[in-house]
Amino acid sequence: MTAPWNTIAPLRSYLRRARAAGIDKTIAIPAFHSNYDEANAELGRIVARYPDRLVGFAFVHAHRDAGRIREMVGRALKGWRCRGIKVHGFDAMPTREVCDTARAFRLPMLVDVVSRPEVVDMLAPQYPDVNFIIPHLGSFTDDWKAHQQVIYQIARYPNVYADTSAVRQFDYLVQAIRRAGARKLLFGSDGPWTHPGLELHKIKLLGLPRDQQALVLGGNALRLLRRSRPNWSEEVAQPERATRYKASRSSAVASGRHDYSPLVSESEYHL
Repeated sequence: MTAPWNTIAPLRSYLRRARAAGIDKTIAIPAFHSNYDEANAELGRIVARYPDRLVGFAFVHAHRDAGRIREMVGRALKGWRCRGIKVHGFDAMPTREVCDTARAFRLPMLVDVVSRPEVVDMLAPQYPDVNFIIPHLGSFTDDWKAHQQVIYQIARYPNVYADTSAVRQFDYLVQAIRRAGARKLLFGSDGPWTHPGLELHKIKLLGLPRDQQALVLGGNALRLLRRSRPNWSEEVAQPERATRYKASRSSAVASGRHDYSPLVSESEYHL
């Protein structure tokens, strides 16, 4: 238990707000927890209730779970077919074990670097075949130096992306598009902390061409998720239904309809 907003993060209000904003699918992750095996199991049960709206990423603690991370992620793959890995710098930064697991299962990794973007300069070149997504352009606390360095990194490294959640200094979103292009930025809501409609409106205010807006609002996420189809083994067998996702707390999202660009279907993107 650390704070009300990240100890218990119920999704009911978020899902209602997301539907009103036109958001069709949300990538969901657990809240902070002392046992991420338990948290991931709870995530699975939640996503099972909303299989058409939620996609789950498994959360791991790089130090506390050392020696069993591949096993933990394997359980999440087998049990509810998670589609990515989440690591938070407040817990511990990613280790080789975490990166090797992401590589083995071809999963993208959402890494909150907590205003320490120099970590990305170690991860990206060491693991060029792992896709790293850096939320908040590197800083939830408006650290302009972190924003600037992450913009440089998403422009430099083909396997580094950033999400837009809770970025309050709007011109850094503009810079990210100008320097790295629309293919390297993913719309994020960081719900239930922030209102998904407000976060979505920031993307609309960028005034992007329709095809570029579609990439940010869903196309890029779909492309990374399609690449993440794991190398199933006898140990981690594919579940009978690909739609049986399961989840917990919400984060980045795929796009919506209404006044915004329509949801981009997976069939429109090719590896």
